Amino acid sequence: MQRRLIECVPNISEGRDRAKIDAIANVVTTVEGVRLLDVDPGKATNRTVITFVGEPEPVLEAAYRLIAKAQELIDMRGHSGEHPRFGATDVCPLVPVSGVSMEECAEYARQLGERVGGELGIPVYLYEAAASEEKRRNLANNRSGEYEGLKKKLADPAWKPDFGPAEFTDGVARSGAIAIGARNFLVAYNVNLNTTSTRRANAIAFDIREGGRVKREGDPLTGKVVTDANGEPVKIPGRLKAVKGIGWYIEEYGIAQLSLNLTDITVTPVHVAFDEACKAAAERGIRVTGSELVGLVPKQALLDAADFYLRRQERSLGIPEREKIKIAVKSLGLDDLAPFDPDKKVIEYQLEDPSTERLVRMDLRRFSEETAGESPAPGGGSVAAYVGALGASLGTMVANLSAHKRGWDERWEEFSRHAEEGESIRRELLRLVDEDTRAFDRIMAAFGLPKGTEEEQAARKEAIAEATRGAIRAPLETLRTCVRSMDLMKAMAEKGLPASVSDAGVGALCARAGALGAYLNVRINCAGLDDAEFNDAALKEAEELKRQAEEREAEVMALTLAKI
Repeated sequence: MQRRLIECVPNISEGRDRAKIDAIANVVTTVEGVRLLDVDPGKATNRTVITFVGEPEPVLEAAYRLIAKAQELIDMRGHSGEHPRFGATDVCPLVPVSGVSMEECAEYARQLGERVGGELGIPVYLYEAAASEEKRRNLANNRSGEYEGLKKKLADPAWKPDFGPAEFTDGVARSGAIAIGARNFLVAYNVNLNTTSTRRANAIAFDIREGGRVKREGDPLTGKVVTDANGEPVKIPGRLKAVKGIGWYIEEYGIAQLSLNLTDITVTPVHVAFDEACKAAAERGIRVTGSELVGLVPKQALLDAADFYLRRQERSLGIPEREKIKIAVKSLGLDDLAPFDPDKKVIEYQLEDPSTERLVRMDLRRFSEETAGESPAPGGGSVAAYVGALGASLGTMVANLSAHKRGWDERWEEFSRHAEEGESIRRELLRLVDEDTRAFDRIMAAFGLPKGTEEEQAARKEAIAEATRGAIRAPLETLRTCVRSMDLMKAMAEKGLPASVSDAGVGALCARAGALGAYLNVRINCAGLDDAEFNDAALKEAEELKRQAEEREAEVMALTLAKI
């Protein structure tokens, strides 16, 4: 069953006092089941983006405690910074991660807002998917006038808070207001410019953001506003959909930046925003020097960027994930102002459980030592999967080398497709290295279940049977995947780089060894399962896959030997 997870990304109006920032962020860790992923302060903006994740109810509790702590420690009456703001916890969005719909997330936002308004006495405006009316969907509308205009805003019946006081009390003067909402994953993205001019940075931001700019006579920033027949300002739309943005000067770095919010990266991905910023800046005689991500980013955003730039270079896309991340970082200049650590900035890497990849995280020496030890796991199933992964790696290597061969430029996409398939197979076989051992561990755990009563004995027997089925499924999947990888080896032996044909041959030998090793594990584990129907189906498939593995390996070896 898919785990129900939501992400919460509160932005607090403190980016300089580390003691306060840590005190506020650390209350998140007091709630069991919530994981604090990132704390990203900005001195010039005097603002910190905090990211945590967990199941909905614990996340709501953690968000409430954080808002309460920020109310205690931050006095908005003395706050200043480059970023728009109107409260100690300025915004608190909830983002569905898995197993939770946007509608459910919006309802959670309303629950949090009601509690914050009622128990903490903070004016609450609901925005995006949780908004109570259309004009409040846009965060900028809720925050217009910022903290300095909050007293007037609260007095306007049209802007009565959704929850909390509608008057500027002493408590509200200290805490300000808060916007609580539900939204899709938003990427806060700053683009660095080789200028100190906020005016020019704003002009570039207006060029590219969806909202564009108000049309003016003469000077586009200071000229008279052009209005339509109804007296409404005429807007010149920007170039990119789902992008909000302004320009500002960052004293900490001594440069101006474009501060962009990418509200839907399926519409405007990070790399598209970066390239459009480069074009718009160049048109105004300004150069983009790099960029920075505020908070966390989905892994796919960086992988998409890497693929985009690899295609431009006519290079193979079938390279390991971590290499793609490096390419994205360099292409986007994400290390321009500070080192970029993917393990701290990519949300999936933050959520990884190292225990699920215990074996594949070992170095070669440690893996061989672990295999040679007294424990029966890792055993033949895990080793078979690893040998198969090495075979897929060799086939992928030949495809990548072929894609980059001088004189074969027109064939780079052909070989790139082979390399992508090989890389996918390699990753799957590495997953199966640990999965095979986990399957064995589940059998051992089932044997350890109590058996004092008849009910316990029955439950234990069924648990052992189900764990054994899992221990058959894992090597059977390894067998299927190894056989599938041999199509890659055959293709590379036939048409890949001639100088690497022996590598394709070795890859086929590894794939055959992995396949036959998995076959042996299917057979021995079937012997321990009293389920004739399941066993018959598994053994029938395993026999056919074994035949295919041997046949395909022979074909590849014949091709290889004919060429060497």
